[in-house]
Amino acid sequence: MRKYVKTMLLLTVLITSLSTYAQSFDFDYDHLSIVVEDVDKSAEFYANVLNLEETPHPDKTPGFRWFVINDKTQIHLIQKEFAPFEKNKSMHLALATQDLDGVIEHLKSKNIIFDDWSGKKNTIKHRSDGVDQIYIQDPDGYWIEINTAVH
Repeated sequence: MRKYVKTMLLLTVLITSLSTYAQSFDFDYDHLSIVVEDVDKSAEFYANVLNLEETPHPDKTPGFRWFVINDKTQIHLIQKEFAPFEKNKSMHLALATQDLDGVIEHLKSKNIIFDDWSGKKNTIKHRSDGVDQIYIQDPDGYWIEINTAVH
């Protein structure tokens, strides 16, 4: 019995130290970069449709436009040639707001169509976890989910 207790204690210490080590990096989400066809057209969408604040690229490099979310996270738009690919709704940027009704009114005023996960136009998806969500696409066809998740 004593050997069993020692083994269990050693195992508990080992698991605790490994799990602590695995969690030690304390990451923050910094930015998302996407390649776009026309950086100015995409920048207009992120500024005027999503109302994101633009921040200057530190090197003022042409073909780059950066936008800030909540003074912390950024979206980097990069104009480059790239191989086209299917923009699947499963690959999306998700933005949370507690004013989804206000966002929807704003989208309607800009003639931006939104839909739910299934693709039903101008429909809000009411998820089983209580979160409401809609989807829109930017000028390059990237999907953006806007939801009411609380973080």
